[in-house]
Amino acid sequence: MDQLQQEVDPVEVGLDPVALDRLDRFFARRVDDGLLPGYLVSVARHGRVAHLTSYGLRDREAGIPVTADTVWRLYSMTKPVASVAALMLHEEGLLDLDDPVSRHLPAFADPQVYERGAGDDLRTRPAEGPVLVRHLLTHTAGMTIGAYRTHPVDSLYLAAGIETTAPKDADLAEACEVYAGLPLQFEPGTEWNYSLATDVVGRLIEVVTGRPLDAFLSERVFAPLVMTDTGFWVSGERADRLAVLYQENEDGGIAPIPGPPVHERPRLLSCVSGLVGTARDYHRFMEFLRRRGELDGVRLLSPETVDTMTANHLPTDLHSFGSKPIHGQPGNAGLGFGLGFSVVVDADRTESPESEGSYGWSGAGGTTFWVDPRNDLTVQLMTQVRPAGMLSFHELKGFVSEALGS
Repeated sequence: MDQLQQEVDPVEVGLDPVALDRLDRFFARRVDDGLLPGYLVSVARHGRVAHLTSYGLRDREAGIPVTADTVWRLYSMTKPVASVAALMLHEEGLLDLDDPVSRHLPAFADPQVYERGAGDDLRTRPAEGPVLVRHLLTHTAGMTIGAYRTHPVDSLYLAAGIETTAPKDADLAEACEVYAGLPLQFEPGTEWNYSLATDVVGRLIEVVTGRPLDAFLSERVFAPLVMTDTGFWVSGERADRLAVLYQENEDGGIAPIPGPPVHERPRLLSCVSGLVGTARDYHRFMEFLRRRGELDGVRLLSPETVDTMTANHLPTDLHSFGSKPIHGQPGNAGLGFGLGFSVVVDADRTESPESEGSYGWSGAGGTTFWVDPRNDLTVQLMTQVRPAGMLSFHELKGFVSEALGS
């Protein structure tokens, strides 16, 4: 099995090794201070890995170190993978971005939109238009997550057993039936609200292809891109490489917690947060995106489709278009959203030093990635602690920006 490894001296590709050393020392200190169990960072430029560091433990209790072949729960970094699969079907004419979702999933016909009230007094009205496939991919469908607990519709999600994921014991088809029966927070296309919509994308993939989601992704995405350790569950020796999931506790440290069940095929194949994989595999996925749909002579998407995916599809940024109060935060200023990725639309307004046009996403277990077309750069951070620790993401972007001399 190939492993991710450094391929070039950072100086050869215009990166400052002093800034990269500061990056390493910052994250190592977070491990030594008990804030992270361990981590892996890779920085690649012009398609070659110029910096690769792992430090700390993937299992603190057993004393097992992070290695290049550690398997991580990717959580929401699943969403861009599912979005690529959906756009492949779009190119094949099986799924149009402007299709009403109900064309393929009849339960989504006649959506209802929140109007007023709460609890037993909650009132809805028919939506003015259908939920479209593009609304799912851009998180503008009006769906939500119960764990937000800021809107009356969130309470309905919680009552249906939906906090951060689908109802317990539901498969993907059953989960989408439940989602379809809940009201939307707003008219489709009129706001941005990060949600469980990508599960519906996964179900659309199953319906239009007639294939189980895991089989389709394995055959059409993971095998062609040689992502050999990516899937919805781990078994055999891969299970031995799975990182333990940790959570911040009240005393400022971290402690192990049960993670999503991934040691056998799960009943719910979630495109919201279900994949596990290695840094090597996700590096290949990032390089596929950086190369605009092709890797090692295998093309899955046209350059034009990748450009469409990674362009902003919102009229403004997440700060002003996002559903309040969850998304109207300073950290969302300057960030738009494409078809499965956040996109930097105004670098001067972002909290992190980023290039305009950079795109990527993060996961709840502390993973993050981005592709910077302007600087021909791909970066990822793998760790396994909840909550995600956005400070670490901002610091990582700062060090990478310093290494670029920007």
